[in-house]
Amino acid sequence: MAEKIIRTEYSEVMQKSYIDYSMSVITARALPDVRDGLKPVQRRVLYAMDRLGLNYDKPHRKSARIVGDTMGKYHPHGDSSIYETLVVLSQDFKKGMALVDGHGNFGSIEGDGAAAMRYTEAKLKKFTQDVYLADLDKNVVDFVPNFDETEKEPEVLPVRVPNLLVNGADGIAVGMTTNIPPHNLSEVVDAVCAYMDNEDITTDELMQLCPGPDFPTGGIVINKSELGAIYETGTGKIKLRGKVIFEPAKNRSEKDKLVITEIPYTMIGANIGKFISDVVSLIETKKTTDIVDISNESSKEGIRIVLELKKNADVKNLENLLYKKTKLEDTFGVNMLAIVDGRPETLGIKDIIKHHINFQYELATRKYTTLLEKEKANREIKEGLIRACDIIDLIIEILRGSANLKMAKDCLVNGNVEGIKFKSEQSKKQAAGLDFTERQAGAILEMRLYKLIGLEILNLQKEYDECVKKIEKYEKILGSRKEMAKVIKADLLNIKKEYGVERRTVIEDGEAAVFEEKKIPEMEVMFIMDRFGYARTIDMAAFERNKDAVFNENKYVIPVMNTDKICIFTDTGDLHQLKIKDLPFTKFRDKGTPIDNLCNYDSSKEIIVYITPFERLKNQKMLFVTRQGMMKLVDSEEFQVAKRTVACTKLADDDKLIGMYSTDARVEIYSKFSLDGEIKEEEVVESNQNVIVQTENGVFLKFPLTDIPMKKKSAVGVRGIKLSKDDYIEDVFLLTEGDEFTMEYKGKSISFAKMKTAHRDTKGTKIRV
Repeated sequence: MAEKIIRTEYSEVMQKSYIDYSMSVITARALPDVRDGLKPVQRRVLYAMDRLGLNYDKPHRKSARIVGDTMGKYHPHGDSSIYETLVVLSQDFKKGMALVDGHGNFGSIEGDGAAAMRYTEAKLKKFTQDVYLADLDKNVVDFVPNFDETEKEPEVLPVRVPNLLVNGADGIAVGMTTNIPPHNLSEVVDAVCAYMDNEDITTDELMQLCPGPDFPTGGIVINKSELGAIYETGTGKIKLRGKVIFEPAKNRSEKDKLVITEIPYTMIGANIGKFISDVVSLIETKKTTDIVDISNESSKEGIRIVLELKKNADVKNLENLLYKKTKLEDTFGVNMLAIVDGRPETLGIKDIIKHHINFQYELATRKYTTLLEKEKANREIKEGLIRACDIIDLIIEILRGSANLKMAKDCLVNGNVEGIKFKSEQSKKQAAGLDFTERQAGAILEMRLYKLIGLEILNLQKEYDECVKKIEKYEKILGSRKEMAKVIKADLLNIKKEYGVERRTVIEDGEAAVFEEKKIPEMEVMFIMDRFGYARTIDMAAFERNKDAVFNENKYVIPVMNTDKICIFTDTGDLHQLKIKDLPFTKFRDKGTPIDNLCNYDSSKEIIVYITPFERLKNQKMLFVTRQGMMKLVDSEEFQVAKRTVACTKLADDDKLIGMYSTDARVEIYSKFSLDGEIKEEEVVESNQNVIVQTENGVFLKFPLTDIPMKKKSAVGVRGIKLSKDDYIEDVFLLTEGDEFTMEYKGKSISFAKMKTAHRDTKGTKIRV
């Protein structure tokens, strides 16, 4: 076969391919369908379990078998994602209503993973069978071919409650995510029934019945007043808190306790361990001195994290501290995104209920249409059998006189008596008038003789009467939307009665957590950091006693107030800020803490080019110089930001910041040495300064500081010197006019005062040695 080459624009092919991939992920993997509230993998796992016959009253089956069937028949993706889905469906601390009954280690609320699928077993819960998988045999949903067209799978499960609300959903697609909180089954059913009674009901009225999410972990929702807008638009943030109980000491040997009995839904998993480590950190950093010990006494009965307290501890203030500084108060980002008619759509609670009810009407219509057709067929058969019992002697005569089954059936249906031997002409005449239907004739021919007993004939008449009543009932339901609504509501109320649970999450408008931090007396301390990056603070008296040792053993020595911050500028163009109170306050010979552990500075990747207290940055103009010769002046007000790490300048590719210099303020410097080798304790810089640039190849350029413009911290700056190939700036000096300064460069004495002043962005003069 000859090759067929299609010429097209590569970008168009990429765009189309990516869009196809995106839509596939969005609609066929990551987002739930609004009708059953399930993602494809969840739907396929439940259907595979149903096909395996894993009913609630049957023994558990190996999870590996369930995963294998799901993957081989319906979901051609990784087994890990299928097993993870099975695990989550069984975890009652993640789902409002767990759908799978797991047997074995299926993980814990504290983040422990489930055992391998070969060790665990599972089966369906009764709730799942009754509410999610019932009526699949009644043609209520469409079945579509599986991935290789060897099996059929339901396009959607006939779920009878709004699973999107009951169990919530989460998923990450391409360019969009969904995050729907779980709700209380009983409340959701009440809201659905209310909507069916009045389709013009408002969101606020619905929320009288379903006031908000009901998380399986309990907890407290503290922004009740904001929930209306969230449920109207389908997006927003729910603020959650754990439940904290104060347990006073029962006797002198015990201590007062603060016990966390419920946690925010967002704390499930590793965040419980992080919460405990955060509390330990609060103790170590002396944010609180009221906690003596912390222990996790959680078990299968529930969460119990115990904080033992000092005597006369400020319990309310401590509780607020936990809310402010740990995950005990957190936010749940709501984004109620689901697939509606094959397209992703953000829905409010009213929209979700509306789509659910439309789906229920569709299910009910298909179900009762199927049942009606079945009962009509049943009625037809019963009518034929009753009529046959009245002329049973004639039918027996036809059967005995027929040469084969086909001849007998032809006679029953069409009255064709040709070839059949009758005892009398009258019988033949009667047989010629028979007109049973095909279905009736088949039932008559299959009828057993015991059906001719008197009681059996009475039962047949009784079954016929019941069949007629069912037909009338089904026709009434199908003929009136009002009657169908009654049936759907009755169904929902039965589900609520059998499976409803009490609300676990409290919803209120809570007060903002206000933590009053104990004020520490303001005092001057000395920040010191050695060449290995270990930092700490010592008091000024200890510094004065050990001044020489301090300078000899440390790279940075800076006086600072204990309420201030240290600003660290690095060669990567980043500014890291570190609160002095976060540093250990030690004796002189004690070891400090690695500065990497206290802020975002990474000593393995960044080099400090300037370090100063935050207060000393105020009212200054800072000169920035990069290795490739870019320069700018920046107002220090630009660096007064709340973030711990920000970009202090913009760098070109492969460029680095080599220096920052204060140009117009009094600066106390304990960490730098003057060029003659003595410690300079004070340096006063005037505005009439010159900049002297020295490159690695020995090129010097002197020009006025005023040649460098003021820029924003986000700017690259201007070129200070024209560098030759493979040459870079090595050092920069600021010299006030009139000052005499001489330096030795490769054995040659250079006087900066005698150096000719040029202009910025020129080549400079190479020093010959």
